[in-house]
Amino acid sequence: MNTVSRRPLAALVFRVAVLALLGVAGSGPAVAQGFAYKQAVAEAAAGDPALVEFYRTRGFDALWTGRDDRGRRAALLRALDAAQLHGLPVVRYDGDKLAQMLRAARTPRDIGRAEVAASRMFLQYARDIQTGVLNPGEVDDGIKRRPDRRDRLAQIVAFSKSTPDAYLRSLIPASMEYNRLLAEKLRLEGVAADGGWGAEVPGGALEPGDSGPRVVALRNRLVAMGYMRRSAVQLYDADIQRAVQLFQQDHGLFSDGVVGEDTLAAINRSATLRLQQVIVAMERERWLGAERGRRHVLVNIPDFHVRLVEDGKVVFMTRSVVGLNSHDRRTPEFSDVMDHMIINPTWHVPRSIAVKEYLPMMKKNPSAAGHLRLYDANGRAVSRNAVDFTRFTPSNFPFDLKQPPSRSNALGLVKFMFPNRYNIYLHDTPQKSLFLREERDFSHGCIRLNDPFDFAYQLLSGQQADPVGYFQSVLATGRETRVNLENPLPVHLIYRTAFTRAKGRVQYRNDVYGRDARIFDALREAGVVLGAVRS
Repeated sequence: MNTVSRRPLAALVFRVAVLALLGVAGSGPAVAQGFAYKQAVAEAAAGDPALVEFYRTRGFDALWTGRDDRGRRAALLRALDAAQLHGLPVVRYDGDKLAQMLRAARTPRDIGRAEVAASRMFLQYARDIQTGVLNPGEVDDGIKRRPDRRDRLAQIVAFSKSTPDAYLRSLIPASMEYNRLLAEKLRLEGVAADGGWGAEVPGGALEPGDSGPRVVALRNRLVAMGYMRRSAVQLYDADIQRAVQLFQQDHGLFSDGVVGEDTLAAINRSATLRLQQVIVAMERERWLGAERGRRHVLVNIPDFHVRLVEDGKVVFMTRSVVGLNSHDRRTPEFSDVMDHMIINPTWHVPRSIAVKEYLPMMKKNPSAAGHLRLYDANGRAVSRNAVDFTRFTPSNFPFDLKQPPSRSNALGLVKFMFPNRYNIYLHDTPQKSLFLREERDFSHGCIRLNDPFDFAYQLLSGQQADPVGYFQSVLATGRETRVNLENPLPVHLIYRTAFTRAKGRVQYRNDVYGRDARIFDALREAGVVLGAVRS
């Protein structure tokens, strides 16, 4: 059979299948029109199991194109019209195109196609606004987060039974963080449309006592950003110094009031680049979802801080060290549940570290890294004198390396466990000097805490009358001890270069791993545009 003869047969087979699916019987103009509409719906929905099932179970009744569906259509078009406001790719759901398609539909077949087009557009918008435009892991393999995507069939069924405007509003993230980011987005769009914050500050470092055109440029930039009132001063005086310190605090910089290399780079960052950071932060907020936990731990990787949050308020905060910016050491992003701590921990050296870092050392000198002990596959201690390390490679090295509890232990004196497949946890460290750095990416991936004891006291406060005394008594034994948390709490490892506070300006940080840049590139490829930005 040739290609030409196969096509009519295929069309006939499809038509028969649709007839069986629709259960059409009888004849006449009304029946024929009804069949044409239903056939168009079935054809347009083909390949989308959720829409096929949705229309089948409702007897192909219209959701958008019926006489009584005007309010639902209008609600969807209003939501689509506001998509750019939320940093969504409007090309995915062109409200004007859909409105034109709905207006132009006159024949039953055109109406059926417009019906399904509206449903597809609704489902795409609903997913994007609720749980994000992108699939995180496809953008960067260090983002292990999986947004809680709602089942498509359940989504449209729920919408069909709801008040349209209220349902569409409910899809928008309701967190205060999202609302504050949205306000910042609108503000930055206005700044960018007006030309930004003016000319960049040229040259190198500036400090109190300097004067001249570069100080004037700095002053003008700080005024435009809202860090100081208008002034005609040309001297780097106390007012400019205070403004620089406020700026430094908002950007995670040492607030010494001196414009060094890092501060100058941050001051010269454009409003458009800050707008990109905010749009990425909004996407990330959609990924994280609404359920954070009444009490939870928040680890913001590029902010280099760990926070304990209760009922939306930060009750404890400490500096952190995170993974080094190299592919095998960057701290991943995910959420899990912290259920215990280990006081006086043993460091079980990860195999990747053992074979990449310590095995080459021991090949040269069997006594190297003498603080580590060797154990065989059965857990028995092995004397280094009995081992010829030159015989082994990373693939056949048969030993485990462990460091027993001590004040010099790589994990310090306590670690906080939220068991996960990535072997990431929070812990103490003997390397306290690293916390004095501005950017603190030095670890193999785990998160080191500047104030681990105080963090432990906070976690134990709900289950011990004297959390400090209890912790110290266990610590004094010198023995490795597991302490379960009676009320386990979620831990969220996030990556936000733009984030807000309940009061005060939005905070900005450097994109230490380059993840936000990759996310914005992916958003732009998906169709996200910067609104109200003057070219």
